[in-house]
Amino acid sequence: MKKIGLVTIGQAPRTDLTPELKMILGEDVHIEEKGALDGLSREEVKELYPKQTEEVLVTRMADGTEVKIAGEKVFPLLKERIKELEKSNINAIFLACTGEFPDLDTEALLIRPQKLLYYTIKAIAQDRTLGVAIPSQDQVPSAYERWQKAAEKVVVEACSPYGDIDEIKVAADKFVRSKVDIIVMDCIGYTMKMKEMVHDKTKIPVVLARSISAKIISELV
Repeated sequence: MKKIGLVTIGQAPRTDLTPELKMILGEDVHIEEKGALDGLSREEVKELYPKQTEEVLVTRMADGTEVKIAGEKVFPLLKERIKELEKSNINAIFLACTGEFPDLDTEALLIRPQKLLYYTIKAIAQDRTLGVAIPSQDQVPSAYERWQKAAEKVVVEACSPYGDIDEIKVAADKFVRSKVDIIVMDCIGYTMKMKEMVHDKTKIPVVLARSISAKIISELV
């Protein structure tokens, strides 16, 4: 059986994510999960909450509730989990977050969704208007900065994948009014069902972070 590691910036298991990954990867792939926040209480997680100048990342606890953490604070925990996965004789490690992180020292193949997503979109959207869905309003400035060189024009809308589904419907309507040509759902938390809903409402091509990452993983393992 092929074996990959999955490291989330939240808590494992990611019951919202791994079943969809297996739909693409196949049942002959075993996914071993680790979470940067595994073993931490909600009070301990609060210590990782981003301050004003820190990068905001949005993830979920094991019970499905949303939490915000600082990229700088969670990075050392991510490195620890990746080292643990490397000891498990795996073929590749999937970093289940579209946030930007410093280089990670790992001998395993490391799949970083942010880079896959960015360069895929840049290849097809340079002369077009890009709609970017992100989880939190706090991330809007950094999303504009990240995506502005990938398209002619960028429209960013915040809608959490871990909250009220109506937020995503509202964002989809706004993308239509903004006349975007392509939509990218820039968070691993967005599901295939959410992608289908956005596409049904907008009739616009939608690129989903988790599915494009899984398809690349399937080529590697």
